[in-house]
Amino acid sequence: MSTDVVTQLTMDFPELANLSRQDLEDILNDPNYFQAVFHSLPRVKAMYDAQAELGNANESIANNNLALQEKLYRLRSETQDVFNEAKSLEARWKDLEKEQHDVYQRFTPQFLLMRLRHSVTAQDDASERLATAFIQHQSLGSPESRSGVATPSGKETDDFIKQFKEARKIYHKRVIWSDRWSKDQVEWRED
Repeated sequence: MSTDVVTQLTMDFPELANLSRQDLEDILNDPNYFQAVFHSLPRVKAMYDAQAELGNANESIANNNLALQEKLYRLRSETQDVFNEAKSLEARWKDLEKEQHDVYQRFTPQFLLMRLRHSVTAQDDASERLATAFIQHQSLGSPESRSGVATPSGKETDDFIKQFKEARKIYHKRVIWSDRWSKDQVEWRED
């Protein structure tokens, strides 16, 4: 074939430019011949070489990944165990926070003031019960005087006065503390 004729085929595939028309027809008609010529083209050889190189690189990466597989599975298992432990500790933390909140709730200023006020009332009731018991005991158990009222002995009276004074002293101290605390709370809120 003449090299003077320039066609699209010879421009795209210069390797085929020196083949005769008969050779070109044989290439089209014989699949084995076509494969032989096709695989001998430098571009095809370069493509197959690049493909083989990529295949080798992929195989190397796959072998490396397989070598790391057991270690990765072990790490995954360890990570899952640590994650589960962290979740367990997080749940425990929430329980402890609730428990701590409940414990601290008993020491908030409002709760302590409420307890102080309850103790003031309880102390007042206790001192009144003490006085009532003394009066009832005296009216039931002692000989009556001319006025019809029992006269207590000196020791019983002294003991009662001592107990009653102590109970009332505690009561008044608690009232003072309650008033101070209430006043401080109001001033603190105003600030």
